[in-house]
Amino acid sequence: MTEQKRLYRLRSNRVLCGVCAGIGEYFGVDANVVRIATVLLGCTGTGLIAYIVAAVLLPEK
Repeated sequence: MTEQKRLYRLRSNRVLCGVCAGIGEYFGVDANVVRIATVLLGCTGTGLIAYIVAAVLLPEK
């Protein structure tokens, strides 16, 4: 039986809340790539809102 992948905020490799590190681990990419994408989306306001929602809703690992 395979273990189901879950999305978490990480304590390791965190800068603010660990959301980008968790997303990076989930998708198997570097957290810095996710951080750059979040900053680019943050310029439109979408990234900031999504980050805040994820920081509130995602459980910490």
